[in-house]
Amino acid sequence: MPEIWRLTVHVRHRGGTPAVDSTAYVAPNVVLSGDVSVGPGCRVLYGAVLTAEGGPVTLGNGCIVMEGAVLRGTPGSPLSLGDDVLVGPHAYLSGCEVRDRAYIARGVTVLNGACIEADTELRINAVVHINTRIPQGETVPISWVAVGDPATCYPPDRHDEIWALQKPLDFPRTAFQVDRNTEGMSDIMRKYARGLGRHADDEVLP
Repeated sequence: MPEIWRLTVHVRHRGGTPAVDSTAYVAPNVVLSGDVSVGPGCRVLYGAVLTAEGGPVTLGNGCIVMEGAVLRGTPGSPLSLGDDVLVGPHAYLSGCEVRDRAYIARGVTVLNGACIEADTELRINAVVHINTRIPQGETVPISWVAVGDPATCYPPDRHDEIWALQKPLDFPRTAFQVDRNTEGMSDIMRKYARGLGRHADDEVLP
């Protein structure tokens, strides 16, 4: 195994340990935390973070994760990439399914429960909201917001129309298991802090 490989940070978290195929390349200073699986021929570049926060993170064959991207699996919402998926620099993917040959550009955000079907293109700074499905072959334009199943896409200045579709998708319950009507930000922070506090028991692997 090349010496440079040892500079990658592998972390045992909640009993899960990363697994990297021998044909994959993971750059120095990448963090792989918990139940993370990097498939054959994948390339994970500098500064990326793949973290299984109660849900696994799985990369199929031939995926590329660019610099500074964050891929997060969450309780009840695993994160998976199919084959030949590109995740651009500084993209943020949480608890979503991305199918084969999808193109995720720089700065894209994809949130919990979303499904990005095969051969789709999410352009720079696009946002795919909670529990939203992008049908096969569709494109989300630069900085637009996709909401619903199947998705409707809006420019970011159409907040009222976005919110009308977004509110029933129930971000607080999906992301934090919090009831919007009876619990507030303090409840969200307590629950989130409790989950993230489990990192106190992490073990950085040799």
